[in-house]
Amino acid sequence: MITRRIRYEVVSRALGPTLVAMEGWRRRLRGRRGGRTEGPFGPPLESTRKLKELTTLHYLAGRCADGAVPVAWVTSGFPVEVLRPLGFHTVYPENHGAICSVKRMVPELSEAVEREGYSRDLCGYARADLGSIATGKTPVGRLPRPDLLCCCTNICQTVLYWYRALAAHFRVPLVIIDTPFVYGEARPHLLAYVADQLRELTETAERVAGRKVDRAALAGTMRLAREGTRLWDECLRAGCARPSPWTGFDSFFHLAPIVAMRGTRECNAYYRMLRDELNDRVARGVGGIADERVRLLWDNLPIWFNLRDLSAVLAGNGFNIVCATYTNAWAEAGSMIDPADPEGSSARAYVHVLLNRDLPYRLANMKRLCREYGATGAIFHSDRSCKPYSIGQIDLKGRLASEAGVKGLLLEADHADPRSWSEAQAYNRLHAFMELFA
Repeated sequence: MITRRIRYEVVSRALGPTLVAMEGWRRRLRGRRGGRTEGPFGPPLESTRKLKELTTLHYLAGRCADGAVPVAWVTSGFPVEVLRPLGFHTVYPENHGAICSVKRMVPELSEAVEREGYSRDLCGYARADLGSIATGKTPVGRLPRPDLLCCCTNICQTVLYWYRALAAHFRVPLVIIDTPFVYGEARPHLLAYVADQLRELTETAERVAGRKVDRAALAGTMRLAREGTRLWDECLRAGCARPSPWTGFDSFFHLAPIVAMRGTRECNAYYRMLRDELNDRVARGVGGIADERVRLLWDNLPIWFNLRDLSAVLAGNGFNIVCATYTNAWAEAGSMIDPADPEGSSARAYVHVLLNRDLPYRLANMKRLCREYGATGAIFHSDRSCKPYSIGQIDLKGRLASEAGVKGLLLEADHADPRSWSEAQAYNRLHAFMELFA
């Protein structure tokens, strides 16, 4: 145990950062030798290098985490703040699933679990995660074995059954935070119900970690999480400028720290860097695409495996995704966190996430984003892998057009699995949509 802890600390604090920095230096050197062409895009963000280093170090440290520190696998919308003061290394299978999709590994991983009886209609993230466990294959080298599984139903019900399957496989405790769906605003008894579950979470996490939560440290983590949310919001709001200093597809990649490292100093330091770079680009009039003509909103998760090509087609025609409901969701609920009331404010924050709220709220949210960011069109990704997010999109598209004058396109795809993607059909629809703005 002591040897493993030393190895984990060395990799996390010394060896890992050194190796990551050296790889970044080699990558930059290769880039200078080979030159770089941006095509329809503006200059690349310098912060992207730091993002790659931060993400690489997180997964590199994870290879040495089990047996050294307590490890928790958590869903993206889980109230992770209570785990930080207990020293947990957190793993986000959804984040890992997105990386698997970018690397186009999801079909292979999915087929492995589909042969075991899992349906192809399941979330691509779940199939990628379960397939990675079944095959031992992962683009990040190795994922640490969990000591605790943490699931919150505020994003979907799939995670409940997904994490039950993980608990049966690893034979470790599973904590489920049940968040009833919110119509309008959450009522007091609903918030109390969730707050009680958060107190039980603390007790379970303490047992697994073998120590008690330091309330002062918890308050500090809550402050970091709230500040990180604010910094992420400031990054997004740079996109209100004309031209936007980055694209909505850029923001999907830069979302990773607020999802997987929320409540840490490293996360906040990164977003200060990104915010400052974006604001500098705004001051100099540098755009995320070379010739921004039409500004769009994106609804739902990105199509990870096709993001670059899709972005190039849009940018080549002067279309820029300047805002997205998903990236914005991570800038909203966190503002409700109050370090003076960890359980109560966390209950309010995590109950009011976008996917746990009704369609009138989602419509009002889209109208506001289109108004603030100057978006005159919207692309609705009808996502085979995220059915809760896709529910109601046809009605939302119609009402956004009739009530706000925002033209809409429904694009059918899957956020992770290219087997459910018809490229020819998608691009035919996309080109027809773009002609509406001619």
